Amino acid sequence: MHIAIVGNIGAGKTTLTELLAKNYGWEAMYESVDQNPYLEDFYSDMKRWSFNLQIYFLNSRFQQIREIQSGEKDIIQDRTIYEDAHIFAENLHEMGLMTTRDHDNYRAIFENITSYINPPHLLIYLKASVPTLVENIQRRGREYEAGIRIDYLQKLNEKYTKWIKGYKEGKLLILDKDKLDFANNPEDLGFVIDSIEREINGLF
Repeated sequence: MHIAIVGNIGAGKTTLTELLAKNYGWEAMYESVDQNPYLEDFYSDMKRWSFNLQIYFLNSRFQQIREIQSGEKDIIQDRTIYEDAHIFAENLHEMGLMTTRDHDNYRAIFENITSYINPPHLLIYLKASVPTLVENIQRRGREYEAGIRIDYLQKLNEKYTKWIKGYKEGKLLILDKDKLDFANNPEDLGFVIDSIEREINGLF
């Protein structure tokens, strides 16, 4: 079983990944943030480092997918390879922070890579408004995230809405993070788990 959690920066993906991994006894795979050599530079100069950052994420995510597909373990994954292309790289290009030449090159690499992989059995989308995202980002206090602009988060949200609306690769569960506090409210976590159970049971 491969479940993947997607959502904007600060939506609560890592927290939910941890909680579900603990609940199911499954292995969690996290986004490579702390080891990412480009992230801090990217937030200080997006135009200069956007292509480098996206290529790093693309390669890192492809390595994760290869591990998932070649192994026998049940996996809960924090963020997917699809978001890299459909959300982040596309948005950077539209904002003029990635050149058309770099974006075309990136998309070609992405299309080649994704022809060799399978989508997750269940995709969980954590939908969250910008105020919720900002509150979560401020609460966790990562220094390199302090300069993230409101309009950047809003554009990413618009990209997520468009992508999720057209997602046809597999099962999809949408959770409204504005109305759920699964980190602190056991009832909310129970609701999430029940919702996932219904989707998983429908797979068999």
